[in-house]
Amino acid sequence: MSFKCGIVGLPNVGKSTLFNALTNSNKAQAANFPFCTIDPNVGVVPVPDERLQNLAKISKSKKIINTTISFVDIAGLVKGASKGEGLGNKFLSHIREVDAIIHMIRCFDSDDIQNVNPTVDPIRDLEIIETEMMLADLESIQKRLEKNNKKNIDEDQIKILEIALDSINNNKDILNLRTQFEKKQINQSGLLSLKPKIFVCNVDEQSVQNGNEYTRKFIDKYDIKNTLVISADIENQINALDNNEKKNYMEMIGLKATGLDILIKKGYQILELDTFFTSGPEETRAWTIQKNCTAPKAAGEIHTDFEKGFIRAETIAYEDFIANDGWVNSKTNGKMRLEGKDYIVRDGDILNFRFNT
Repeated sequence: MSFKCGIVGLPNVGKSTLFNALTNSNKAQAANFPFCTIDPNVGVVPVPDERLQNLAKISKSKKIINTTISFVDIAGLVKGASKGEGLGNKFLSHIREVDAIIHMIRCFDSDDIQNVNPTVDPIRDLEIIETEMMLADLESIQKRLEKNNKKNIDEDQIKILEIALDSINNNKDILNLRTQFEKKQINQSGLLSLKPKIFVCNVDEQSVQNGNEYTRKFIDKYDIKNTLVISADIENQINALDNNEKKNYMEMIGLKATGLDILIKKGYQILELDTFFTSGPEETRAWTIQKNCTAPKAAGEIHTDFEKGFIRAETIAYEDFIANDGWVNSKTNGKMRLEGKDYIVRDGDILNFRFNT
């Protein structure tokens, strides 16, 4: 199962620098002028999970395979993008293709890096991007609700579009739609304003630990829940170090975890994803599923034949697997369960599927 997070923001706020740090590459061009990224860069990133190492050690696995998440470096939007300003419509179409949005917000002063606006104001910058996405949604909704197009849309989608139109026109909170319709229906609408969001405040080195006046102002308005304070430059530097150097450098600047690891985990959370594991002598592997996924659907992530021929799943909770030193003792001590088609897989379950070929 592949999920994409798109990194968006105004030009020169650090999107490509963050992307390069996330993917441990120089794939994205980072330069001091607007629109240095035109076509989106895509990077597939392993999701850090310390449980993999623990499982592999017990199972004496030959290899470990992380689950992954994709990040897309989308070029800088500007005011008027919904009307084609800058490289607007092209970029807005790229945002439609992602599952979640990472808003990269400039929260640093610099005489060396151009700013498309005369001052640093993270709230204003976010409002520009959100407004452009909302205007793009407005145009899309109006077209789809035209008489000729409306007949090709199911009733639930028409309701979503009509409520979204009313929300935009009357300055209501469009996110209330998430509580009124199922996630699958919301995703089918393709509305940019309804995509899950993470706010990343990009700061200088001095502000990594405690933030600064810009991050405090931003968090006061938008809350800390989905807001991270990261220095993209520092994350790039950390990635260039070996493990020992990385540990020493992080201790020196007071970081307990890299911003990238926190961001990846946060992306997993806002996309409402869980992880299950398979573990044996050949490999220990993590698999991505949506929360509340049934056992047959989880089996289908490994192979479609597993889902079609699903009989039952041998299931051990992660904590029990560790405490009982693997499959054999877990089974002996009554910690292995046989679960059927209605079982909802829990995050951390170790599964072995029985199926008909």
